[in-house]
Amino acid sequence: MSTHLVWFRNDLRVHDNYALHAACRSPDAKVIGIFVVTPEQWHQHVMAPKQAEFIFEHLQALGHALAGRGIELHIRQVADFTASVACIKDFCAEQNVGALFYNYQYEVNERARDAAMEKALEGKVTLQGFDDSLLLAPGSVTTGNQEMYKVFTPFSKAFIRRLQEGLPECVPAPKARGEVHFNEHFDFDVPREAFDRDIFPAGEQEAIGMLRKFCLQPAADYQEQRDFPAIEGTSRLSPYLAIGVLSPRQCLHRLLKEHPKALEGEAGATWLNELIWREFYRHLIVAYPKLCRHRPFIAWTDNVRWSEDEALLEAWKQGKTGYPIVDAAMRQLNTTGWMHNRLRMVVASFLVKDLLIDWRHGERYFMSRLIDGDLAANNGGWQWAASTGTDAAPYFRIFNPTTQGERFDADGRFIRHWLPELQQVPGKHIHSPWDWAAKQKRTLDYPRPIVDHKQARLKTLAAYEAARK
Repeated sequence: MSTHLVWFRNDLRVHDNYALHAACRSPDAKVIGIFVVTPEQWHQHVMAPKQAEFIFEHLQALGHALAGRGIELHIRQVADFTASVACIKDFCAEQNVGALFYNYQYEVNERARDAAMEKALEGKVTLQGFDDSLLLAPGSVTTGNQEMYKVFTPFSKAFIRRLQEGLPECVPAPKARGEVHFNEHFDFDVPREAFDRDIFPAGEQEAIGMLRKFCLQPAADYQEQRDFPAIEGTSRLSPYLAIGVLSPRQCLHRLLKEHPKALEGEAGATWLNELIWREFYRHLIVAYPKLCRHRPFIAWTDNVRWSEDEALLEAWKQGKTGYPIVDAAMRQLNTTGWMHNRLRMVVASFLVKDLLIDWRHGERYFMSRLIDGDLAANNGGWQWAASTGTDAAPYFRIFNPTTQGERFDADGRFIRHWLPELQQVPGKHIHSPWDWAAKQKRTLDYPRPIVDHKQARLKTLAAYEAARK
């Protein structure tokens, strides 16, 4: 009997898992799985403790789901990616593995690891890799010159045309091949922090249930509701996509089941666009590996003379800038490990364009806190906000944090939830609480603005213009 090994990485599910499905095609093969924990690598990648706990919980769920299908999941821990190659090689020898199945990862370090693994197992084990975490493989959506798109809109149009020609297939979970025991008593030598299970319930079935519920109606309402953080208008599926508890194909097929004309620009099209943004950023890091190394896409922006004011950076991290919408968003992030998408843009713009602090400090801090941390999406979002990336906002487009709050949290409901010290401030004054306090001759247990937005804007424009010259 041949032994097939599935190396699980960011694909912690049994449904629509290309590598798992392929490994189970042969009814006569013994199928086993392995997940390799790499604490030093995760530390280098500043993985958030909440995301580590999220992975831990879903590994347990995956182990039980596989065991019920007769597939034993083994957990191993080594220092880093280099050691993981030796670990897989030794494990294959121990288990007499004939074929190894895995789903591709696209970041630079992960691709180097896989290249080393392929070399180490050459001639010993048959390898099969799959483009599982994307709807369309990197390099398959290109310009007429066979180059990667540098602007999202034409990429999106070409992407939709490809989908209209034929949808990527979803594959079923493997059928039971007997039943085995899963040893759930394992641990990680990494910092772990509890996440809110009311917001992000653990388990593949829970994630599928959330997807189905969102696609029933909220996906159609997404365009109108997605920008308002006090409303439950987003899917909150990003943590499940980040570690592969859901696949993008499951998201696409469920969306089209409920809203068949989403590909034609009708109901559901705006959320579909978010899935395509995810694809765009992942395709980009393959075409431009420097993005994984925290280099700006637009080279001249590396000439910007950034502020090194640690006190301003710390105030931003703690949600003590004196700008209510910024502070409420940062406290949401620090507490839950998640932040509303509109607010990610607002706080990123504030750090870079108001405080003139290098976007890479923000990118790194987000990764250290986000339960949905994903290098491609996080880097893409930060470079967009900093006007350093492909398809970036022009450097002279600078969000006004006060008017952003007035527009997207007009009555201050979201702000009051995260800033209880402003409960007494009336709704129309919630975005400029110190102006109200001065008129009322009151004091507030809340910091004064750490910068003046108008002056900061002029300083930032000058810095970018100097760098460009």
